[in-house]
This record gives sequence, structure tokens and C-alpha cells, in this order.
Amino acid sequence: MPQLRPLDPAFPIERQIGIETGPVVLVNLFTLEAADEQAFLKVWQDDAAFMKQQPGFISTQLHRAIGDNPTYLNYAVWQSTADFRAAFTHPEFRAKISSYPASAVASPHLFEKIAVPGICVA
Repeated sequence: MPQLRPLDPAFPIERQIGIETGPVVLVNLFTLEAADEQAFLKVWQDDAAFMKQQPGFISTQLHRAIGDNPTYLNYAVWQSTADFRAAFTHPEFRAKISSYPASAVASPHLFEKIAVPGICVA
């Protein structure tokens, strides 16, 4: 199971999923040892395939940081926190995440789109 290191220690993912809102974007930063990169990719693919089948899932994309150290950013869009919560707490998903390499550290956080006049819309 990956270690969890919240982006905001005062407001970890377990608190975020209790707020009813939507749509939401999950941003999950992963760091790991280089030797575990291929194992990480296989497990991530497996758990992403599970999430893709869950109600409220919209899309996901995995990005690898430029450089020698394997750092990944997962970006996933969900219709609501309720949908994400149901998938994230599903026993099958919880079992899947135990397969991540021991060196993996995950930093998940939920975000909402905001409007910035003249730049972006909510």
C-alpha cells in the first residue's frame, strides 16, 4: 500500500470526501524509487481500470515528471465527491491499493474548478 502524505496535512483526503460538491478533480502526486517504476505503472493501470468502471467517473490522465526520479501526477475528474468517495472507499479498490510498491508515496487532494474573469470558467 502506498504511504499517504496529504498535500494539506490539516485537511487530508478522508476529510475532503465528506464535503458534498461536484464536479471534482482528484490530483494525486506519487513519488517512488526508480526500481519500483514498472511495478507502480502496472498497479496504477489496474486500479485506474477499476475506477473507470465506477459511477460518476469522467476521465483520468497520468503524467510523468521530466527528470531522472519517477514522480507521477494523476488527474481524475469525477461528477461529485459522493461518487469519488464510493469508489475510493470500495473494498475492491482498497484491496487493490495494497499492491503498490512499498516505496510509493501518494498525496491525493480534491479540487473544484473556479472562474477567473477573462481567463477561465467554472
